[in-house]
Amino acid sequence: MDRIERLQGLMAGQGIDALCVRDTPNIAYLTGFQGVFDEERAHALLIDGDQVVLHTDSRYAAACRACAGDGPIQVDDATKTHASWLADRVGAGALGIEDTIALCEFRKLEEAFAESDVRLVETDGVVLRLRQVKGNDEVALLKHAQSITEAAFAHRATFARPGMTERDVQRELDDYMLSHGADGLAFPSIVATGPNGANPHAQPGQTKLEAGQCVVMDFGAKARGYCSDMTRMLFLERPDDRLARAYEVLREANEQVSSLLRPGITGAEAHQRALDILEAGGFGGLMGHGLGHGVGREVHELPVLSPRNPDPLEEGNVVTVEPGIYVEGEFGMRLEDFGIVTEDGFEVFTRTTHEPCIV
Repeated sequence: MDRIERLQGLMAGQGIDALCVRDTPNIAYLTGFQGVFDEERAHALLIDGDQVVLHTDSRYAAACRACAGDGPIQVDDATKTHASWLADRVGAGALGIEDTIALCEFRKLEEAFAESDVRLVETDGVVLRLRQVKGNDEVALLKHAQSITEAAFAHRATFARPGMTERDVQRELDDYMLSHGADGLAFPSIVATGPNGANPHAQPGQTKLEAGQCVVMDFGAKARGYCSDMTRMLFLERPDDRLARAYEVLREANEQVSSLLRPGITGAEAHQRALDILEAGGFGGLMGHGLGHGVGREVHELPVLSPRNPDPLEEGNVVTVEPGIYVEGEFGMRLEDFGIVTEDGFEVFTRTTHEPCIV
């Protein structure tokens, strides 16, 4: 209940009497229930004073009750809409709602509370901000997911070769993770060879790997509710001078930013440091995305390392560091690790070497 108690403290500071949480990753985080929730938004968690109640339906009720046990979280599978269920339980005061709910759901809430003394209050990422700071239990789960991801990359040495398609490599990576402990994928794996690598979120297709190319491999396992995220390049034979130089600069950007990260450094400062290194190395203006993002129950969380984030990092933040170089029509590269901001630095979870991987 520590997470819920911290949330109740934030609610009190914002003058919110009760809070309805609808985002499933937020509900999973607050309840701590494992192996219950899927991608469907079928649940509502109400925090109202000392009452913490999960409204779900018959598809999930038994599993939720088993997780709840004799603990403080109640499970209610009343056959009602979330709006009418909330209206029956909340009679007055300020009811906080997440700003991510659909407009149609907000309209139903307005209708349900139209004749009551309840005031609907939009919140701004109140649970997401709690999730920014990871506890020791979460760190262990993140490291576990990463160990599966890294084993999959090590496995690639047994199969990746010229003549295979991007999809062939993607399927092999995915199958390995799913058969070696992953409950799912953190995101659709990216395998992009040659010019396709210049598209940061390229979709793997039937393009064949060819000798002399650089292959971008960005993938991650999801296990026990937590994600991992890693990007490495595969060089098909020894890279030419331009590719080798680009990788050298990319590696420098990754390692220097990782050395820079600590509490007090802002996301914008970390991003700018990477841009400065790429510029000094002759590859300025070739990274259009942010340098990194948080990782946890979702593969993209707060905080972000980007020009949009002027806030200082905190101890316990888990972020990626993923500088990239993208030359349209020629090649793309990205070198990504992730880790946790510690009291005086940055502990990288990723153990796979930065040495060029040549097959």
